[in-house]
Amino acid sequence: MDEAALRADMIEGLEHRLGEPLGGAVLNALQTVPREAFVDDAPYADRASEAVGTRALAPATVARLLTALDATAGDDVLVVGAGVGYTSAALAEIAGARHVHAVDIDRRAVHLARSNLADAGYDAVLVDCRDGAQGVPEYAPYDRILLEAAVVTPPQALCGDQLTADGRLVYPRGAGDQTIVAVERRTGAERQLAEDAGATVEELAPDGFHTVETGGPARLRPMLVDGEQAGVERNRTRREDAELARQGQRARHGWEQEWIDWEAQR
Repeated sequence: MDEAALRADMIEGLEHRLGEPLGGAVLNALQTVPREAFVDDAPYADRASEAVGTRALAPATVARLLTALDATAGDDVLVVGAGVGYTSAALAEIAGARHVHAVDIDRRAVHLARSNLADAGYDAVLVDCRDGAQGVPEYAPYDRILLEAAVVTPPQALCGDQLTADGRLVYPRGAGDQTIVAVERRTGAERQLAEDAGATVEELAPDGFHTVETGGPARLRPMLVDGEQAGVERNRTRREDAELARQGQRARHGWEQEWIDWEAQR
């Protein structure tokens, strides 16, 4: 069976699992992007796949995220958590490759995403290594921001000037059990209505935002902060001790060397 047929079978299974047909833009993206360029092991199975310490999201999760994001052609999109690059490739099909910017805190993931995207023909997507909590202000503002990592509350930098006034932010909300949510800014009138109604769901959204859509359950890894990427010592004291040692700050001197038999050193 060829890859196109496998993609068609995957999409049919996704629509059955999600209980509704995929929107035209998302459907076209999943039909077009060659998932085998990003995932080596059973690329069209509906499960997450590990690669170089990062994760390729399951197709159903990607479909939920893209549906909630609701991007259109020409939208400037920021993806926080580049992973293997598959979601960014799908967004490149929807918004245009030059409109998609992706970041990851793990340098190995960045190299992998760049390589995969180039091999699949999406090398115009910008992939950078940086702390996603700070966003990418150089290319802001963005019409859509997608977090491929779980948070309770999205980073303030992403909720501020980096999102357009009518933009949308999508993220898996929660620490254990997660729900994919899409939030947008609230106008003064919407804020008053929410307060009058008790705002049970609204209270979970960032200040000044309201939840406009939920996309179902998810199981994504929590968002990392600087110092938690692979290969970096997470214990601050031990990390600082190692850095000082490399800088020669622990070289013995003065009274610490009184035990040396200087006569024997002549």
